[in-house]
Amino acid sequence: MTAIRAALLVHGAGGGGWEWNVWRGVFEAKGIAVAAPDLQPVAAGLAATGFDAYLQQVRDALSAMPRPRVVVGASLGGLLALHVAEAADAVVLVNPLPPAPWHSDLIARTWPDIVPWHRQARLDGTRRALPDADEATALFAFRHWRDESGAVLRHAFAGDEIARPACPVLFVLSQVDDDVPPSIPSAMAAAWSSDVLQTVSPSHVGPLLDRHAAGIAAQAVEWLNRAVQVG
Repeated sequence: MTAIRAALLVHGAGGGGWEWNVWRGVFEAKGIAVAAPDLQPVAAGLAATGFDAYLQQVRDALSAMPRPRVVVGASLGGLLALHVAEAADAVVLVNPLPPAPWHSDLIARTWPDIVPWHRQARLDGTRRALPDADEATALFAFRHWRDESGAVLRHAFAGDEIARPACPVLFVLSQVDDDVPPSIPSAMAAAWSSDVLQTVSPSHVGPLLDRHAAGIAAQAVEWLNRAVQVG
C-alpha cells in the first residue's frame, strides 16, 4: 500500500487547476486527497506578479497537506514543484520547465509583461495544441486558458539552481513536445538517476488532457505505490 495521503497538483503557465481534472479523479479514486489550486496574481495585477509570489502559494498549499504527500507539477508547475521538493515525500514532474543547466537548451523567447494567452486564444490553436484530445476537452481548454505574467516566465527561463530532490522523483514525458523537448527532461532524469514514464502523448499538455491522461495518472499512482512504501 502507498503511504501517500495527499497530492498537490500544480498547473502550468496560462492554465489553472482545471488542467488536473482527470488526474484528480484518478488520485481520489485511489484514496489520495487532492488540492489543485489556481495560482493567483498579486493585488497589483498580473504584470506585477513575480515567480516568488507563485512559489509562496505552492509552499503554503503543500505545508497545509498531511504527510506523506506528493507534489505534482506540469511545465512551470514542475519547476515550482522542484523548489518545494524538500517538503514533499515524492515528486512527479510532467514535461517540467528545467532548472539550470538544462534551461539553456530551451528555445529562447521574449515575454511581454502580460502574455495574452487568454485574449489571443483561438479554438483551432487549442486543437493544434491538443491533437489527441476530444472535442469537448479542446473546447473546455480554449475557454479556460488565461493570460500569464511575463516576469514569471522570464524568471523560469533564466534557469534556477536546484539540487536533485532527496525524495523519489518521477518524470512524465510526452513523445512530442514543442515547448519542452523530451530530450531536456530526459537528460535531467539521467543525471539525477530518476524514474521516467515515457508516454505516447503528442503535445506539451497532452499527459493531463488528452485521451491517454487517465491511464498516465494511474501509472503515476502505481509508481507512488512502489516508490513510497508504508513504514
